[in-house]
Amino acid sequence: MPFDADSSSALDTLLSQARAFGADAADASVSSRESLSVEVRLGDLEGVEREEARSAGLRAFVGKKQAAASTSDLSPDGLARLAERVVAMARSAPEDKYCGLLELEYRATSFPDLNVADVARPSAKELEDLAKRGEAAAMAVPGVTNSSGSGASWDAGETVFATSDGFRGARNGTSFSIGVQPLAERDGEKERDYDYRTERFYADLAAPEIIGKTAGERAAARLGSKKVESARARVIFEPRLAGRIVGPFLGAINGASVARGVSFLKDKLGARVFAEGFEIFEDPLKQKGLASRAFDGEGGKVSAQKLVENGVATTWLLNSATARQLGMQPTGHATLGHGGPPGIGTSNIRVKPGTKDMAALMREAGRGLLITEMFSPSMNMNNGDWSVGVSGQWFEEGAIAFPVSEITVAGNLIDIYARLIAGADMELRGGIEAPSLAVDDLAIGGF
Repeated sequence: MPFDADSSSALDTLLSQARAFGADAADASVSSRESLSVEVRLGDLEGVEREEARSAGLRAFVGKKQAAASTSDLSPDGLARLAERVVAMARSAPEDKYCGLLELEYRATSFPDLNVADVARPSAKELEDLAKRGEAAAMAVPGVTNSSGSGASWDAGETVFATSDGFRGARNGTSFSIGVQPLAERDGEKERDYDYRTERFYADLAAPEIIGKTAGERAAARLGSKKVESARARVIFEPRLAGRIVGPFLGAINGASVARGVSFLKDKLGARVFAEGFEIFEDPLKQKGLASRAFDGEGGKVSAQKLVENGVATTWLLNSATARQLGMQPTGHATLGHGGPPGIGTSNIRVKPGTKDMAALMREAGRGLLITEMFSPSMNMNNGDWSVGVSGQWFEEGAIAFPVSEITVAGNLIDIYARLIAGADMELRGGIEAPSLAVDDLAIGGF
């Protein structure tokens, strides 16, 4: 995207002022954001919220010391005060031998158009109409008697990032969302569920009637939930929960966790972690991707890669500081600090689908648990022990038998990952595209 003149001017001011106050190097960012959201309940407008914000962030280095802060005062005086404060903070900070700007050889030099920004800006009235249509569709489902609300929103943002040694890059993006949360009731028992969609482009949103109907059917399907006896059986995680299973893996290969020795996969680089044939892809350059980026949070080069190939963990996720600490090269996974040091994060994730859809996974196992919601996971990052409260559907003889709730599943993620089976029913939720995921012989805690 082209550089915004005001943002570029603010960046020039920040970087030159940081140098003037004694910084050896610095990086800075200017971000702007606007959003509009509407909430309705039972056909009535509940609230409208609009936000517009603009801020600047600066990180300065004095020797091997660093400090960072941000401000919403983008006047020349406000930027000068930020620079003076951050450089003074850096002088007083403890030494960090791993801090510093990203080396020039790892910098991005090309910035492809990722097609992530829409010009559409639906009005509050249009969003209200979407939310009402979604809720009405949910309320039309037999068994649905009430609503926790329905909402529609859009968000648009732009960020320009620059370093004192010459890098300058800009990114922008939009997102549009609809969500519905109905309640179903029967014989005094109440259950709720939800459905939502988020897209980069307004025209790509699913019809609110589809989202509402799905949410209503999910809520009604939970009526009559009961516990099951504790058992060991196949457990299937539906596609929209796949991120909750893949997430701990991404956290465990985060270079900061590895460097601190608090990852249950700290000795698994290049080793088999998942079952043979299991693969996880990352593509930061995906067109219209919800997590796409042309450069990382330090201006680093990014590229598509396999994080897991044929079950083997192929890389850590590294920014420049963790790469230096581990004696490795940065991997393009820095996230923008904007008033703080860079973090580490992934972009668009895709789990390679298998050959069997959810129905086939159930038929193959005969009996087991299909999980449709997870609550309050407990995770030991040092050894991989994991447990979570769940609700869903119990299946017998390969078919749904009855809804279940107030149960838990538990195991060690090293063991679970080694036996994880990918289904064929792909679904995109946020930045993760994944199918159903199944694991055999998992402990189910009931009564």
